[in-house]
Amino acid sequence: MNVGEVAALAGVTVRTLHHYDRIGLLSPSGRTAAGYRRYSAADLDRLHQVLLYRELGFALEEVATLLDDASADPAEHLRRQHRLLQDRLERTQAMVAAVEKEMEARHMGIDLTPEEKFELFGDWLPEEYEAEAEQRWGDTEAWAQSQRRTRAYTKDDWVRVKAEGEDVEARMAAALRAGVAPDSPQAMDLAEEARQQISRDFYDCSPEMHAGIGRMYVEDERFTAHYEQRAPGLAHWVSTAVQANAARQG
Repeated sequence: MNVGEVAALAGVTVRTLHHYDRIGLLSPSGRTAAGYRRYSAADLDRLHQVLLYRELGFALEEVATLLDDASADPAEHLRRQHRLLQDRLERTQAMVAAVEKEMEARHMGIDLTPEEKFELFGDWLPEEYEAEAEQRWGDTEAWAQSQRRTRAYTKDDWVRVKAEGEDVEARMAAALRAGVAPDSPQAMDLAEEARQQISRDFYDCSPEMHAGIGRMYVEDERFTAHYEQRAPGLAHWVSTAVQANAARQG
């Protein structure tokens, strides 16, 4: 492949490929009679590795050192990249979980101390997302009701709320893995339990309102990512179960 074709395939600029060639990070295996660069399949494999490490935040000098290590085989590069990506994914999932709690609860922990907030939510503090929630639901009774309730919550209350939510989500994931259909009575019962938790802890959540929340699980990537980190396909499973339960409730 010529340099233009490689640039289009990899989503980089020709100038970037020329730079990689100049610094010896990625030099094409061949040249045409006119001196134009020609990239082989092995060159493309190396470019793929370069771009992965760059995405993970490595400097070009570090990438060159890693790729030119004669003792490392391709499988070792994949294992390292997988480990680094997993670390990034876990952090992202933790942040998504904090956002999802705010979206669902509207307001969490404003009366907690900073130390308690970090203990419960990590470094993604819920009030950072309150503006988004208030913009979407600030004129609703559900918002007002949630505000009244949660302002009185203590740290122990939030620990309980968090534990209850994680428990029902874990049982939903287990049902998915066991092959339980999302529109089955068992799945709908779990969805109903989740709805009752919202009504008990935050605001009166009608089946119709819960159906709207359920749609967000597949329409909002933050919700989707939160459920997918528990089990692949869980966001769609929970959304379907919530819709089915709302229909069952009439």
